[in-house]
Amino acid sequence: MCLAALKHLPKEFPTYVEPSNEEICDAFKKDPQGFEERFLAEYSSDYSYAPLPILLNATRNYLSFVRTCCASTQRNICFLKERLQHKSVQAFAHLSNKACALHALLGENKTKVSYLIKFTQQTPSLPFENAMTLAGEASKILSKCCASLEENCIQNELKRHIAHICNTACAGNERIRTCCTTKDDVGKYLCIYSLPWAKRSEAPQSPSSIDEGVCREGGEIDVYRNIFDVARIYTRAPEALIITLYSASQAAATDCCDLVDVRRCFAERDSTIAPLQALVEKGNEICGEYADHTYVEFLKRLKANVLTLLPAGTLNTEDQVSTLLEQRIGYATKCCHLNAPPIYCGIQQLMSQV
Repeated sequence: MCLAALKHLPKEFPTYVEPSNEEICDAFKKDPQGFEERFLAEYSSDYSYAPLPILLNATRNYLSFVRTCCASTQRNICFLKERLQHKSVQAFAHLSNKACALHALLGENKTKVSYLIKFTQQTPSLPFENAMTLAGEASKILSKCCASLEENCIQNELKRHIAHICNTACAGNERIRTCCTTKDDVGKYLCIYSLPWAKRSEAPQSPSSIDEGVCREGGEIDVYRNIFDVARIYTRAPEALIITLYSASQAAATDCCDLVDVRRCFAERDSTIAPLQALVEKGNEICGEYADHTYVEFLKRLKANVLTLLPAGTLNTEDQVSTLLEQRIGYATKCCHLNAPPIYCGIQQLMSQV
């Protein structure tokens, strides 16, 4: 039981690379059992946080069409048809693994914050109360189902959750409304989960601030409202940056509310929180450039502005310029989208570039 309960940190970037059709069938024909065992070990290593019933369904599904297609005279056509037919099964395994890994990493409360950010950045017009309700539901589903052996736990819970999203959020969002016309609930979930950020607001705005008001009864809602405001204003800021800001704000509330001079404590904490807000704005700026332009145009603009990104007074060697370009490109391609890797895309990774 102890060994069965062991968990390693989630892999933010998968390491399993599927071989070509020919390589798959050659290996399968030489040693069918060995092929299946190696595949199960490698695939399960990448998807170790997916609920077991979903993982079993995905692996059985894959091995089934390998057996079928490797015996077919039209092998490549068979693989193409089977992969298209079962694409949603593999995608659902991938996304449930990401969601459950995030829940394991952050815990239930920060997972709620994560979904609050997601829903707000996808639909900035969504009212705060609705965004909070949907975020709380999503977090509770993962708490209930990620470690469950119930066959259709996530699917059954998603049915109610997706209905609530479609009834709540689609009225003011054409993209979500389109997703809600998909026939099955898993399809709706995959569509909504995969939606990109909404366009950023051009109006100058400032998020609500965290002060001594959070110490009143029920005042903890102010921290969530602040994060909601930040996500609505900076719709392109990577989620990991905003979660770091939430952690700092929550810590300030925890540490300051029991003190005699509460106002002074919050004023002192502002010197810690303000730089994090600046980094959220910087992440929003980088990812806004990446999201608003084609990849070729993004590279062109980045190369044109790279010298302004280097510290003043430094010797701008070709290596420095090249390194900064690689860092910015790597950060943008991995982090400038919703559901980006939470550890890699955090504050430390961004600070190394600014």
